[in-house]
Amino acid sequence: MKYMILVPDGMADFPVDSLGGQTPVAAAKTPVMDALARQGIMGQFTPIPDGLPPGSDIGNLSLFGYDPRSSFTGRAPLEAANQGIQLQSDEICFRCNLVTLEDGRMKSFTAGHIDSDTGASVVEALNAHFANDDGIQFYPGVQYRHLCVVRSTDDEREAMVSMATEPPHNLTDRSVFDNLPSLERIRNYMDDAARVVAENEANKKRAANGALAATDIWLWGQGTAPAMQSYTDRYGIEGAVISAVDLVNGIGRCAGFEVITVPGATGYIDTNYEGKIQAGLDALNRCDLVYVHLEAPDETAHEGRADLKVQAIEDFDTRIAGPAAEFMNSRDDVRVLIAPDHVTAISTKTHAGGPVPFLVVGAGVPSLDQDLPFTEDGARESGILFDPGFTLVEHFIRDTEFALPESAQTVEN
Repeated sequence: MKYMILVPDGMADFPVDSLGGQTPVAAAKTPVMDALARQGIMGQFTPIPDGLPPGSDIGNLSLFGYDPRSSFTGRAPLEAANQGIQLQSDEICFRCNLVTLEDGRMKSFTAGHIDSDTGASVVEALNAHFANDDGIQFYPGVQYRHLCVVRSTDDEREAMVSMATEPPHNLTDRSVFDNLPSLERIRNYMDDAARVVAENEANKKRAANGALAATDIWLWGQGTAPAMQSYTDRYGIEGAVISAVDLVNGIGRCAGFEVITVPGATGYIDTNYEGKIQAGLDALNRCDLVYVHLEAPDETAHEGRADLKVQAIEDFDTRIAGPAAEFMNSRDDVRVLIAPDHVTAISTKTHAGGPVPFLVVGAGVPSLDQDLPFTEDGARESGILFDPGFTLVEHFIRDTEFALPESAQTVEN
C-alpha cells in the first residue's frame, strides 16, 4: 500500500463577512477535493486535544498519528531536530522569529517575509554579539524562522520550560508588552538583540530598498529534546516529508522520515506547488508514505487576507490535490488523506481548536456516497468525528479496509 497525507495548513476557518458569510474553503472553488470527498469518506477530526494550545506543532503531530499529550515537548525542539541540532540535557531550544515591532505593536511576525539571506546575516551578527556568553547560541533557518538554544541551570530549567510564551503570529496588530516572556534573562536577551538587529547592514539595506525591515527577535515555543517512535517501529513502513517549514520537517525526522527539499518551496502562496507534489509522487517509488505540507493557507489567514487564503486553497486543490488524485486513480494501491492541522481564523488572525474537516479516499476505502461539499459544514453534516484526532491516522495506515470505528460514528450532526 502507498499512502499520501496532504496538509493544507490552517485551511479550516469560521464564516467571514467579506466572503458573504462563507468560510474560505466554502468560498473557494475546490472541484478536486469535492469529488474526492464523494468518492471516499469525509468527516471531522479533532487535531488539537482539549487543554493544549492550538498550533501547527500540536496539529501536525496529530496528523502524523502521534498523541500530542505524550509526544509534545515544545515546538522549537522539533525544528531543531530538522536542523540536526542535538540538544543536551541542560539546553532549552526556543523558536526565534525575526519580527517588526512598531510603537510596541506586532506589525509583522515575519518581518515582511524577510528573505533567508538577510535572516542568516542577522543570526550571524547575533552570534558575534553574544560570543562571550556561552549560555546562548543562535541557528539560522528559513526566512524569519530561526532558533535559539539557551543553556539552563538545574534551578531555572523547569521555570524556563514551563514559562508561558506567546506565538508572535497571535499578536498581529496587538501590543506585545503584556505578552513578553516572564523570565528576566530571556527578556534581556530580546532587548539586547534588538540593537543588533537594527544595526545589521543587510537588514538596513532591505529597509533602504523599501522593504519592511526586522526590528526585534521574538523567543517562544521553547522545550527540551523530543523522543518519538519511528514509523518503521510503529507501522513497519518508511516515509518522506515535503514542507518548507522546519517544524513539519522536524516531526518527519523524529518519525524516521526522509526530508525532501524542493527548490522554490517558500511556505507562502508563491511556493513551488508543482515541485512539491512531484517530489512526493517520485518519493513513493522508494517509500511507503509521503506527507506533503502546504503552509500558505495558514500564513495568509494570519495576515487577515481572506482573498489570499481562498487563492491558497484553490491552488492546493488544483496543483496539489489534483495531481495526487490523478496518480491515485491510475493505480489500485494508493490511499490519500487530506486534512488541515487546525483552524486559522481570518477574523482573529490566530489559531483555534475544535474539529476540522478530513477526507480519506483510495485503496480499501469504501464510498459512503456523501453528497456533501468538502467544507466545514459538509464535514459536520457527515456525522463522522474522530476524537482524539491522532487516531484517524492510525486507522488510515493500519486498516487494510478503512472501516469507521464505532467511536468515530456520531448520531447528531
